[in-house]
Amino acid sequence: MKPRVRPLPPEQWDDYTRAHPYNVFATLARHPGLYRGWRGLHGVLQDGTLPARDRELAVLRTAHHCGSAYEWGRHARLAQEAGLTPQEIELVRRPDALWSVEDQLVLQVADDLYYAGDLTDATWAALCDRYDEAGRIELIMLVAHHGMLALVLRTLRVRPED
Repeated sequence: MKPRVRPLPPEQWDDYTRAHPYNVFATLARHPGLYRGWRGLHGVLQDGTLPARDRELAVLRTAHHCGSAYEWGRHARLAQEAGLTPQEIELVRRPDALWSVEDQLVLQVADDLYYAGDLTDATWAALCDRYDEAGRIELIMLVAHHGMLALVLRTLRVRPED
């Protein structure tokens, strides 16, 4: 599909976009003020306090739910860097797959937020047992952010990198 908003040409990129030459950045750079603000949130979530494995499991499950090929492709690579195997990455798509208690909790957070827009009391209690307050907020913001980003990428028809 043809992009609805073409990525900014490389000769117009700022230093950040040159350092991160991905279509998501080059496309959102078309709105400089919004792009700068979004980059801050995105950066905090990408380099936050959550373990990389947890972060990538949450993003992949969200990308799967939202049907975001762009997010899936980008984060499948990041998930491997975070130590997930190719088999585990594919299992994220399967709701019946068996996971450790820790991994299942992260996936359940993404599931609850996608299907209900809220966490069940049981999921919240398990989250409180595993993460401190900042970690709980971060995981919820991470899932919500990537759900929003998936919608933007799909609507703007941002193409995955080759």
